[in-house]
Amino acid sequence: MANTNTDRIAFIGGGNMASAIIGGLLKQGLPAAQVAVVEPFAEQRQKLRAQFGVAAEEKPGATLASCSLVVWAVKPQTFKDAAAQAKAHVQQALHLSVAAGIRSDSIAKWLGTERIVRSMPNTPALVGKGMTALFARSAATAADKARVEQVIATTGESLWVQSEAQLDAVTALSGSGPAYVFYFLEAMTQAGTELGLAPEQARRLAVGTFAGASELARASQDPLETLRERVTSKGGTTYAALTSMESDGVKAEFVKAMHAACKRAEELGNEFGS
Repeated sequence: MANTNTDRIAFIGGGNMASAIIGGLLKQGLPAAQVAVVEPFAEQRQKLRAQFGVAAEEKPGATLASCSLVVWAVKPQTFKDAAAQAKAHVQQALHLSVAAGIRSDSIAKWLGTERIVRSMPNTPALVGKGMTALFARSAATAADKARVEQVIATTGESLWVQSEAQLDAVTALSGSGPAYVFYFLEAMTQAGTELGLAPEQARRLAVGTFAGASELARASQDPLETLRERVTSKGGTTYAALTSMESDGVKAEFVKAMHAACKRAEELGNEFGS
């Protein structure tokens, strides 16, 4: 990554997702001096300075004008106010939003620019294993999209969607998805403990199984149904477990829950995007 002023990056919001991206960029060789952060909470500003050596300010200022990319890592309910404070300093920049629910129409209106890419990352980005979906407004150039890809690559994988409405589905699937995995891991760990394993043994077995199964699915070209069937012998232990879950409607309820998450993502855009 070249050490030029045009490569300066600003982060509005300095929480977990911003920290994940900043850490990845610095590992790739971007000098800390090329990063500016606006973070209203003093404790978090101090943490960012200590951990990364980056400049962190309480409010947006004229220094943002030299940043060619602005990453919006704020909560949905604070985006509008944050945009109003920063707007005068970031008119010429490319904008990347990692804020859940806030649609690019709202961002364009608040900032007075069309060079916007909206993303939906997830928390495994904190360990470089994130899965991020991206949507670009028409004003974002091929070079803009390439730059966003380079930034997001520091946190894991990414894919582009053609319709912004698809990001609500992405939010329900991969954005909220880590919580579903942790929820299932909690259940597996609880069951393992109830069946006589030590809690640390049950957790290690559950986490290792999820990680291994995910890697097998990633490496295989076979349908997920086929992979499941290979583990499920008629009348065996896996069959007993899956039959129990099917009779209780676990899959149907799980799908229903993701529809609820998608609906809430849409509601967030309506609630905080006006």
